[in-house]
Amino acid sequence: FANIHQFPISLIFATVLSDVWKAEVVSELKTLVSSCVVLPCKFQYPGKQLPDSRIRGIWHQQAKHDQRIYHEDSTEIADSFKGRTRLLGHLGEKNCTLEIDEVKNHDNGPFCFRAEIPSIDKYSFVESCVALNMMSAPEKLKLEQMKTLEDGVPATFKCSIRHTCPSHPPTITWSRSNSEATWSNRDILHGNWEVESLLIFIPTEKDDFTHLNCTVSFHGGLQSSVSSLIHVKRKTNILHIVIPVVAVIGTAFLFGGVCFVMNKKYK
Repeated sequence: FANIHQFPISLIFATVLSDVWKAEVVSELKTLVSSCVVLPCKFQYPGKQLPDSRIRGIWHQQAKHDQRIYHEDSTEIADSFKGRTRLLGHLGEKNCTLEIDEVKNHDNGPFCFRAEIPSIDKYSFVESCVALNMMSAPEKLKLEQMKTLEDGVPATFKCSIRHTCPSHPPTITWSRSNSEATWSNRDILHGNWEVESLLIFIPTEKDDFTHLNCTVSFHGGLQSSVSSLIHVKRKTNILHIVIPVVAVIGTAFLFGGVCFVMNKKYK
């Protein structure tokens, strides 16, 4: 019994919890055909953490384990997936994230991860697989802008779209090449990302009733655009007020002078 007391209780519990096979994936992802998709994946395996070289990672069809879509030995990969998949995660860090490039209509899955530790153990996580929901066209772009645009006052526009290809994120361009634009790509969780661009430009009267276009280009070649009709409020100019007032006053004086002369003449 003396030896038992040498091990802290927390260490015993940690050992028990780590001795399980478990994977965390997103069960379903929307995927744009011809682009790429990244399948987030984390896993646990029994025992202590090992280096990448001690673990073999495999991805396969859920229904057919011998239909492998990723394997470190390319000869083991199904012909329809050869050259299109790569492991982005580091297995030693328990990250099994996979990229599928040039997505095809038939890449639906579900796909499951399998970990093999040679001479120790192996496990297929068939209870945690990923199904892909194919999209033949991009989702609709979102274009947000200030409600009122004024002549000479900087205006901000935001164009954004969701995607599942963070390794090759979409690019966004605007129809105003002489304007300042920023770009960002952020993780909105569950395998989804959002790319957005903020555009700032100074509208003038010439921009009134013109269109501003935002275009997104996806990895793989597909594009999507959205357009917004711009209305610019004219800047209040003191001359616009002074000139009409002076004209009215001048006319009043002129009319009054004529009446005075005519009145003198006929008296």
